[in-house]
Amino acid sequence: MNNRNTILFGALLGAVTGIAAAVLLTRRAAKNERETAITTGEGLKLGVLVFGLLRAIASLGDD
Repeated sequence: MNNRNTILFGALLGAVTGIAAAVLLTRRAAKNERETAITTGEGLKLGVLVFGLLRAIASLGDD
């Protein structure tokens, strides 16, 4: 794949993942009858996990 196809694939994969996350969060909020489905602490934990995932992806080609 060339760079353009790789970027397009990554963007589509990110969009699908984001939609799935939004659906899960809205279901969780409806189940718990709360306005927000995620707390500040959970958001921070999720951000750290995403950052770690990005670092792992960036180091895939390193030997």
